[in-house]
Amino acid sequence: MSVAYRGRFAPSPTGPLHAGSLVAALASWLDARAHGGTWLVRIEDVDTPRCVPGADELILQQLAACGLVPDEPPVWQSQHGAAYQKALDTLIAQGAAYPCGCSRSDIERALAASGRSKPRHGELVYPGTCRDGLHGKPARAVRCLTAAPDGGDIEIAWYDRRLGAQHQNLTQEVGDFVLRRADGLWSYQLAVVVDDAAQGITHVVRGEDLADNTPRQIHLQRLLGWPTPSYLHTPLVLGPNGEKLSKQNGAQALDLRDPLLALRTSAGALALPDVTAHQTDWLAAMVAAWRDQRGAESTRSTQAT
Repeated sequence: MSVAYRGRFAPSPTGPLHAGSLVAALASWLDARAHGGTWLVRIEDVDTPRCVPGADELILQQLAACGLVPDEPPVWQSQHGAAYQKALDTLIAQGAAYPCGCSRSDIERALAASGRSKPRHGELVYPGTCRDGLHGKPARAVRCLTAAPDGGDIEIAWYDRRLGAQHQNLTQEVGDFVLRRADGLWSYQLAVVVDDAAQGITHVVRGEDLADNTPRQIHLQRLLGWPTPSYLHTPLVLGPNGEKLSKQNGAQALDLRDPLLALRTSAGALALPDVTAHQTDWLAAMVAAWRDQRGAESTRSTQAT
């Protein structure tokens, strides 16, 4: 018996939607509609210092102007602290998570001493300093263990519907990652896994910049005994400097005086054909085009295996 499709768009309310975020929103909506499924919106506001007051409601208004309306009422991550704590307690009880007393400078010194000081994508690969105890330091964060029961590495292989077969040595390339931060806030990794499970998400469609997070989330899903969704990571929209378009590097808010024009631009980034139609008819045409595109790619990936 097949499981009913449930997808979601999960923006952070750090500002209004921009061209890059509309690409991800449109792709997730199209994928849900092409599967005859349910499309949800989840406001990922656990990183409260970065959230902009009113940005959540503005994002919902922007989506509605584009005809992208969720099938169920939106939810806010900031209301789910009890669920995150329950999951964290479970991980600690099974020995899969532990308190860490290391500061960033502590990690840098430990890595330098072991000859592993090179950052990974701007992140420091945690060397496991506190795996066997805090050594007199006060607890700061809580980390997820990335060692197998026999002490070996954790390696995650997964399939992306656009990028194909993926693989990551979680132990060597990421290290024990944070679940609750030193400032008491919940990490994105834990929050998204708990919420995807609670909402019964079967398919995740999001930007390619988040593909690197997927192995960590699959690791948590396995530890907690939850199903792993199907993943598809969409192409990134780049700014004039060649970097990912984002709120952090000055991406401008969507100009929605003509929502259809914004949608057509997003469809172009997804390699969908351009058609002339009113917005409602255009969206219906894009659902059919998405279904044709994904079906063709599925056929190619099957023939390649």
